[in-house]
Amino acid sequence: MRGGGLLVAGTTSDAGKSVVTAGICRWLVRQGVKVAPFKGQNMSLNSFVTREGAEIGRAQAMQAQAARVEPTALMNPVLLKPGSDRSSQVVLMGKPVGELSARGYHGGRQKELFEPVMACLEELRGTYDAVICEGAGSPAEINLRRTDIVNMGIARAARLPVLVVGDIDRGGVFAQFFGTTALLGPEDQELIAGYLVNKFRGDVTLLEPGLDMLLGLTGRRTFGVLPYAHGLGIDEEDGLRVSLRGAVRESVVAPPAGEDVLRVAVCAVPLMSNFTDVDALAAEPGVVVRFVDRAEELVDADLVVVPGTRGTVKALAWLRERGLADALARRAAEGRPVLGICGGFQALGERIEDDVESKAGTVDGLGLLPVRVRFAAEKTLARPVGEALGERVEGYEIHHGVADVLGGDPFLDGCRVGAVWGTHWHGSLESDGFRRAFLREVAAAAGRRFVPAPDTSFGALREEQLDRLGDLIEEHADTDALLRLIENGAPAGLPFVPPGAP
Repeated sequence: MRGGGLLVAGTTSDAGKSVVTAGICRWLVRQGVKVAPFKGQNMSLNSFVTREGAEIGRAQAMQAQAARVEPTALMNPVLLKPGSDRSSQVVLMGKPVGELSARGYHGGRQKELFEPVMACLEELRGTYDAVICEGAGSPAEINLRRTDIVNMGIARAARLPVLVVGDIDRGGVFAQFFGTTALLGPEDQELIAGYLVNKFRGDVTLLEPGLDMLLGLTGRRTFGVLPYAHGLGIDEEDGLRVSLRGAVRESVVAPPAGEDVLRVAVCAVPLMSNFTDVDALAAEPGVVVRFVDRAEELVDADLVVVPGTRGTVKALAWLRERGLADALARRAAEGRPVLGICGGFQALGERIEDDVESKAGTVDGLGLLPVRVRFAAEKTLARPVGEALGERVEGYEIHHGVADVLGGDPFLDGCRVGAVWGTHWHGSLESDGFRRAFLREVAAAAGRRFVPAPDTSFGALREEQLDRLGDLIEEHADTDALLRLIENGAPAGLPFVPPGAP
């Protein structure tokens, strides 16, 4: 096999495209297939920096890990990072190229990006045995079909078969499959090979008559029914895997190694980015992670995290409006732990000069760290390696703010004052030795008899999760039929389902 491919589309956002793509990649690589993921255009505040210094969606980095290959900008050539409800920063081949309104993007710029997107896909197809592409939203967004460069636009151009994923846990999956197909034009429908049911609970034999009726209505088979799987903890792009004021759902349910648990409160700031920074904390037995938006929810927290954001100035105003700024100041005065990451680190400083992101000019920070931040036009994208608390640390940086650290103790290119830490480094808590050392410091400052588990490996947990995704495909999908689809394309003679595109 060389140059085989498949587009995994979804009936809706968050139908499971990202995890199904990752699962297919892990299943294929275990069969000896050299495979790569691809997403032509991604909209996400959850991003990653490749080794060559390119910014891509974290979902594609996770899928590359599933495929056991190094992530590159080829796998996600266009990344949109929302800055408001109406505009986004456009990242092309890993580098920002400007801010555009939604109307400006769909009105013309998106068409210009089609050629580089297709060039990346063709380069991957020339290098790998198979490329598993992820769509975005729904392929039946008829208002956007003309400028589509991520769903049927690339499927048509590259003659990719399309597998449509639907989340049955939400209900209405048969209508979603039928409606998605029936709203596409004849040439698009020729590539819709069939369906995959995701998040099914119960007896699959009760579902089978419906699948038979769907085949009769559309002429398209269902390639598998994936059961609902708890605790996958896989990086997503379209939303938080949390319920606000609820615990992270993927937290490991395990007793603490010591006598106490540690409670971590994460401030759910506007335009929160790289919220996956706290996944490594949630993976620790005895650490309970919650996202919060009220000052009183910080009272019983042993550690408060102010995470990254695409809108530092907006986040500062939000913290002040909700009383969280005052609560953070009280914590600092009492010597109770606070960690600021990237935009959160900037917010903890004395002053911000921002003529780039918010264009608000000079804004006072919270004043908890001796740091002054100036926003530069050029974005810092890096994969730093260093040492903190006597342990080796790896991370990645994605920020416009340049920090001038005026005091405190050095901490991962940021600083520490008392129990307040700040750094631009994302992903540092995935370094196991450092995470354990940091949690010991937090426990001591919080007066908790918490002991980090000695053998928690975040990397090993991530590999186990990816293997579980591969198992879901191998055990619950028709893998022989999937392989034929990837090798040979959509079957000929698939019927047209009226009415088709308007």
